[in-house]
Amino acid sequence: MVATVSTGSATDQPDPALPLRQRLGDALRVAMKARDRVAVSALRSALAAMDNAEAVDRTAAIDEPLGIEQIPVGVGAAEVERRVLTPAQLEHIVRAEVTDREAAAREYDLAGRPERAERLRGEVGVLSAYLPDPT
Repeated sequence: MVATVSTGSATDQPDPALPLRQRLGDALRVAMKARDRVAVSALRSALAAMDNAEAVDRTAAIDEPLGIEQIPVGVGAAEVERRVLTPAQLEHIVRAEVTDREAAAREYDLAGRPERAERLRGEVGVLSAYLPDPT
């Protein structure tokens, strides 16, 4: 059985005016309080995928040996800003998470693991609730 995640609003529907990441983060906190393992798993995974997509690629220069006088010194000297993703890119990431879970659920069905497939379908339902209908 899959429990639904309440966002705390009167209609229990995610507010589409809020950014997707914020809606998912808010839902994660609610799911954790409700001890909804399926929702927590799906939401954490989607948020982690967003964080991973914002990571900066390593440049080839990083692996070049530097002389001691060329090594960056001080707090944050070697820091780089993370990528900033557009709302469309974030939505694409969540849709990819949904697609991956649907494919995995089909594979579990073929492997004779319907209980695992049902859990993945529950995660699909959780994530799909935060996406606009595809047009």
